[in-house]
Amino acid sequence: MERSCTLTPIGVIRSPFTALAGMPIQPGGARETLGRLELDPALAPALADLDGFSHIYLLYLFHASKGYNLTVTPYLDDTPRGLFATRAPKRPNPIGLSVVELVAVEGSVVQVRGVDVLDGTPLLDIKPYAPAFDAPAGPVRSGWLEGRGGTVAATRSDDRFVPPA
Repeated sequence: MERSCTLTPIGVIRSPFTALAGMPIQPGGARETLGRLELDPALAPALADLDGFSHIYLLYLFHASKGYNLTVTPYLDDTPRGLFATRAPKRPNPIGLSVVELVAVEGSVVQVRGVDVLDGTPLLDIKPYAPAFDAPAGPVRSGWLEGRGGTVAATRSDDRFVPPA
């Protein structure tokens, strides 16, 4: 198995969140929060036609996350769960994923709404959200999260994912 890879950020995510504690835990908790993606200006041509999409995926690096555990107690539960059955930021490969609303594209800057990440987060990639590709057909299951979605908007992070000083 390959043991390493190199990813180069394409830009940085700007948000009003400057500390890990107290942040929304998912985009659902930051629905009206505005942010911007500041891309390397050389990549501006890659943003052509993106403004035709209402939502985009952001793939980013949890740069403030250190280490990981194979089981974690998620914010919306009090039972330890397997890491890969959660969206905890402390992971073997600390890659984050958010779906946000695209507000505008201006040069190499993308304005977004619903951003739930730490200011200064390295942006790895942007992909358009396409319901025809991304929304599963038929019934879906939400595992241990079933019935807990209503609390995500009010739930904020605490110090469980903040690296020790």
